[in-house]
Formats: sequence, structure tokens, C-alpha cells
Amino acid sequence: MTKKYQTVGIGNAIVDVITQADDNFLEMMGIEKGIMQLVERERAEVLYGSMKDRVQTPGGSVANALAGLGGLGLSTAFIGRVHDDALGRFYADKMAAGGTVFVNPPVAGGDLPTSRSMVFVSPDGERSMNTYLGVSADLGPEDVSIEVTSQAEILFLEGYLFDKPKGKEAFELAAKSCQSTGGKAGIALSDPFCVDRHRDDFRRLSRDLDFVLGNEQEWCGLYETDDLDVALGHAAVDCGLVACTRSGSEVVILHEGERVTIPVKRIVPVDATGAGDQFAAGFLYGVATGQSLEVSGKMGCVAAAEVIRHVGPRPNEDVKALFRAANLLG
Repeated sequence: MTKKYQTVGIGNAIVDVITQADDNFLEMMGIEKGIMQLVERERAEVLYGSMKDRVQTPGGSVANALAGLGGLGLSTAFIGRVHDDALGRFYADKMAAGGTVFVNPPVAGGDLPTSRSMVFVSPDGERSMNTYLGVSADLGPEDVSIEVTSQAEILFLEGYLFDKPKGKEAFELAAKSCQSTGGKAGIALSDPFCVDRHRDDFRRLSRDLDFVLGNEQEWCGLYETDDLDVALGHAAVDCGLVACTRSGSEVVILHEGERVTIPVKRIVPVDATGAGDQFAAGFLYGVATGQSLEVSGKMGCVAAAEVIRHVGPRPNEDVKALFRAANLLG
């Protein structure tokens, strides 16, 4: 059967607020470089107030990937929570303008505002993210539209939402509804700290899903080893389709006994924000359109390389044209 949506994502609906900052500023503000930290509302307001020349854009890991997929021409929808405030309306309008159906209307009432992440980009391209989760972290099964998830060819879930039990329930409901109508459901591991917090749940869920995406640190954390080959050996047994990114090193993809290694050309990033998200977009575009593992992996690398060349987590260029230039599309 033909489904309405080629990709549906569930994730945190977060407005990214991005600024440039050097290491001295990070140290002065007590910001840990290169990772995502959750912050409380008061800390979020202090950090927001410290930012100069802010660039504001709709973000969230899975939402960024959907923006990439929509730009490549796939039909997409996003399930997430925003408050009915200025940032929430900005977020919903921007997603819709980019061609992604924003399934859930902004939430009126309640005192939790729309989520935001203060992203400080260092001269070496590293991003230090300080995220106030706000209303998006309250996503639960009541927010999942079965009409939408059952109409998804691919369902893409965000590991960050595992921080609350309701998020886990939402994932399981959505995955089952997608798979019951012949769709494929998968997850991004999201962050090494996220993996540490939810290791058992991720291992259990990965056995029931069709694909799992993560980076080297996340895969090693999932299986509690410093040896990537050992971690991927476990992953090959537990998961259907596995993709492992390794910053500037080769990408490894595993599926049903096949192992594909994709060489990566090192680029000094302007801003590494969104690299993993756009790898996911390119890779899932390949999967959705029936490409080989090798071509899908190369598409992911091309999309990731585009986004790290500029500030912001979403593509600026026509990525499909970049695929053609790399001889990945006819």
C-alpha cells in the first residue's frame, strides 16, 4: 500500500539559538565545551541573555533530519510539543513553511514555555549546547496520532525523549502502529549521556526496531566497551540496520551480515551543529528511495559535509544537487 508520509519523526521541538563564543567565554560562563547539557529555566535565561548576534532557527535532532529529508523532496510529518507562545508559533510556522506537516497544534495553557537550546559555537566548529526542555519533554502517547504514524513508510525516533517515561510510551505506541502497516521504525541514540541514562531501554527497544543510528561514543556506551568492533558486533546481533558515524573517520554500516565502510573526507567545520542529523537525513533518504547501503551511507556523508560548512543545523544548499555532483543520483 502507498503511504501518505515517506518519513515521520517524533522528537523534541526545540528552537536553537546560536551564537559564536571562544573558549574563554565558555569558561567564564561555566559552559562545558562540545556536549549537550540540560539546564533549568533560570540558567537558560542567564545564558540567553549572554548571547550576542543570536541566530534563531527551529531545531531538535529529528526535526532537523526531517527538514533535510523534506528539502530532498520526501513527504514528511513531525510529532512534537510546542507552547502557544511566540517561540512555539515561530517553530510551527517554520516547520510548515519548510514542507513538513506539524502534526500537533501549539499547546495553550500550562506554565512550561517552548523549549530552546542555547548553542555556543567555538572557532574550531565545536558546539556546546545548553538545552532547556520546557514543554517538548512532556510529549506522551496522547500526542501520537496513529493516523499519522500508521501512514509512515519510515518512522524516526529521537533518543533524547527517553528522559521521561511518557516519551518511551509514545515511542512504543508509534513504532508498533508504523510497523503494523508495513513501515520501518528506528531511532537515533542522540548522545552518549543519553545512552548511559537509558542503556537497558535502548538495548531492549533496538531489538524491536528496524534501524538504529549513532556515533562511535554512543555505540561503545551502549555496550559498555572501549572497542568499537566489539560494540558493533553486539549491534549486528541486536539491531536490523546499523549506522555508526565517527566524526572525520569512516562511517560503518551493518545489515544482515553485510558490513560497508564509507571513507570520509575530513573538513574543518565552521559549525558541527546538525552533522549527525543531516547524516541521518541523507542516509534515510537513500533507504527510503531504495538505494544500496553504500550509496545511502555516501548520501549521509554528503549531507553532513554540507551542514558543517556553515552556521546552523539545516542545509543551505540543494543537497540533491550535491548528490548528483557526487554521482549518487542519475
